[in-house]
Amino acid sequence: MHTIDMDLVEMTLDVMKYTIDRISNVTPEMGAPKREEDLFRIVGQTITPEGIGGEAAFQLFRDVLVKATVPIDHPRHLAFVPAAPTRAAIMFDLVTSASSIHGAYWMEGAGGIFCENQAMKWLVSLTGLPQDSFGVFTSGGTAANLSALVTAREEWRSRNTENEDLKALLITSSGAHSSIKAMAKVMDAEVMLADCDDEHLTGLELQEAVNKLSKQDRKRLFAVVATGGTTNAGIIDELDTIADVCGKENIWLHVDCAYGGGALAALSVRHLFNGIERADSITIDPHKWLFSPYDCGAVIYKDMELAKNAHSQKGAYLEIFKDEGAHGFNPADYQIQLTRRVRGMPLWFSLAMHGTNKYRKAIERGIELAKIAEKKVKEDEHFELVRPSSLSVVLFKRKGWTPEMYRDWTYKNHREGFALVTPTIWNGETVVRFCFINPDTTEKDIDMILDTLK
Repeated sequence: MHTIDMDLVEMTLDVMKYTIDRISNVTPEMGAPKREEDLFRIVGQTITPEGIGGEAAFQLFRDVLVKATVPIDHPRHLAFVPAAPTRAAIMFDLVTSASSIHGAYWMEGAGGIFCENQAMKWLVSLTGLPQDSFGVFTSGGTAANLSALVTAREEWRSRNTENEDLKALLITSSGAHSSIKAMAKVMDAEVMLADCDDEHLTGLELQEAVNKLSKQDRKRLFAVVATGGTTNAGIIDELDTIADVCGKENIWLHVDCAYGGGALAALSVRHLFNGIERADSITIDPHKWLFSPYDCGAVIYKDMELAKNAHSQKGAYLEIFKDEGAHGFNPADYQIQLTRRVRGMPLWFSLAMHGTNKYRKAIERGIELAKIAEKKVKEDEHFELVRPSSLSVVLFKRKGWTPEMYRDWTYKNHREGFALVTPTIWNGETVVRFCFINPDTTEKDIDMILDTLK
């Protein structure tokens, strides 16, 4: 027993040393993937009847396995939607795990849920939704979108018993995140894409799409999903006119701000989201542009009671949580997951430590970096700007390049541990895409990446 305790102490010291070193390193090594057979050749079988010991397992992770990953907070990680969790949020993620709090019901997790709710109040305040609006933290945008759309469908079904026998239909744009189509499959709902230019949906285009529906399809229409910052190009739909149409037609309006939601805190672009305060539900991912660790999404509702009607689970062993003696806010009642960690706690701690003004400044820096990159692209004869930067995304072309050349360039930079920047498709053409999230990314980083394209 004594030997086991000492082994645990040694392993704990190793883990804490690694964690401290990693948190203090703002430019971590850019790892690169290896084939599974290559990793197995180096690492070998780790799951054995007797175990290989914590120290040996951790050494394999530290010396081999972590180097086959890409740190999402590397300043030259500009692909997909990267992330840059604050050091405070990372440290408190350790505390969250070590505290073993079950965040489904107030009876078990009151203190942790209180922390989450403090952070949620700030998020809701950014949206401008009515006073009684609120939300819960989820595992990410996919779970948040699904929770919102299930709520929308159940509200639609409650209006008319005939709706229970219809296959639900929603309208969104070509710029909507892929999770919308994926969630529709899960719900056995149908998706209609409204015609719009450059992934930018307007109220006029939405109205035209609604008007084109047959009488039967109009009965099936239960929701519209607008986007507050498309993943591909950072485009914000025309939310105010879309809200006009949804109000007139009595259709649930969901706004997917999984990526762009952080920009609600940026005064320079807040006006671009006008109309979001009229949404019925909103998705925001704090693990994207609000500097939280993975995995932390959020779904916000104008009417929490509708979400509760859709998601609250019944079960003999759960009834105690509903008792007046266990009074308090129960996150499990408002989204699809019952078991949940208090994933909003790291965001709460980071906000409490740094204050919201620093968050605003860090988000504005991402927007500024995009403008800096845009200017450099426009001034260089090797490049052609595809469209103006939007939020923190820049799309541009390397003149004369083929899709294969973009691909080879991406793999070369990644293989050499220099940067992870990937191409995308815009109007049928392969282009370069920068997405700035990390405020520690420098102008020199931008110059170095652009130089690799010449």
